[in-house]
Amino acid sequence: MATRKSYPSDVSDDEWAFVAPYLTLLPEEAGQRVHDLRQVFNGLRYIVKTGGQWRMMPHDFPPWAAVYQQARRWVAAKVFEHMADDLRMILRVAVGKGPNPSVAILDGRTMQSTPESGGRAGYDGYKRRNGSKVHIAVDTLGHLLALKVTAASEQERAQVFDLCEEVQEATGQSVRVAFGDQGYTGDQPAADAGNHGIELVVVKPAEAKAEGAKKGFVLLPKRWVVERTYGWLGRFRRLARDYERLAETLAGWHWVAAVLLLLQRLATLAESS
Repeated sequence: MATRKSYPSDVSDDEWAFVAPYLTLLPEEAGQRVHDLRQVFNGLRYIVKTGGQWRMMPHDFPPWAAVYQQARRWVAAKVFEHMADDLRMILRVAVGKGPNPSVAILDGRTMQSTPESGGRAGYDGYKRRNGSKVHIAVDTLGHLLALKVTAASEQERAQVFDLCEEVQEATGQSVRVAFGDQGYTGDQPAADAGNHGIELVVVKPAEAKAEGAKKGFVLLPKRWVVERTYGWLGRFRRLARDYERLAETLAGWHWVAAVLLLLQRLATLAESS
């Protein structure tokens, strides 16, 4: 492919030096390696960042179908999850923490469905909308540890077992405590966390304020960390709504976004050192 003018979403040389070994699943002579991997990765970054439709990808990237198919292979091989785990450990050590956390924070967010994803959507009675729910676990720095996509009708407490299992796999069984809001109340979620060696601590809102005080949003201790992570992920327009036919694709794009955030943070640390 001829040299093209770069997009703001393109991978930098330093970033590419880090990610290339993870993305090289097949030898260069393989049929799937017709297109330059760096440009394929740039195409994926463009879609996740801008939220554009695959078939409307600019023509100076490889063909959209080639980018999409390669991206699905990367997601199936969990390369972005492995990359996120390694970046998380590097960044934790860089700020003076151990490579693996002892604390996790759990939460769930409902994403509005679209015609593409509507077939697997559920109704969130609290948010009063149809959609999917993205359940995540993060460390105290907001780094993504685990993620699960369900219908929005699924309760947070029902995902504790799977999230805690994934958290311990990602951290080498290092997490001892997980914080969650009132959506995780109950004996069963506590038992599900305990089965993985984790104490589930439910953080409840502060008691009512003085009489006559206005009701409003109460920022719970620890919860702000995971809310901030959702805010970071919300900068990627592909994650503004659920545009994906498959839940695993939506989960995969979240891991791509997490990796891009971690790469930015690593670059910032390198510049300041």
